[in-house]
Amino acid sequence: MTSQTFSQISVTELAEYLKTNDGTIQLIDVREPQELALSRLPGFVNLPLSEFSQWSENIFTQFDMNAETFVLCHHGMRSAQMCQWLVDQGFTKVKNIIGGISEYSIRVDPTIPQY
Repeated sequence: MTSQTFSQISVTELAEYLKTNDGTIQLIDVREPQELALSRLPGFVNLPLSEFSQWSENIFTQFDMNAETFVLCHHGMRSAQMCQWLVDQGFTKVKNIIGGISEYSIRVDPTIPQY
């Protein structure tokens, strides 16, 4: 049996998706609450990886397994872990945001604070 994988998108591709999002794209930010206090993008649901045991059982009621799902973190490593977990749970259209919010601040919106 072959393991399913997820795809990746750049922060500039994310910006285009966000401009045209009609509410069908699911947005997940896996950073910690203290990170969100420093820097955040609107529309993302916060599911901190450190609180996995608190939200993991509700993933199927909170999100559609067949909807396009973008995952964000600081640089793209924790979001990649989350993407793989989502795929392992049966999610079919998962995308990791390469470079995370740090790259988004550099390439798309410099008003987003760096930390």
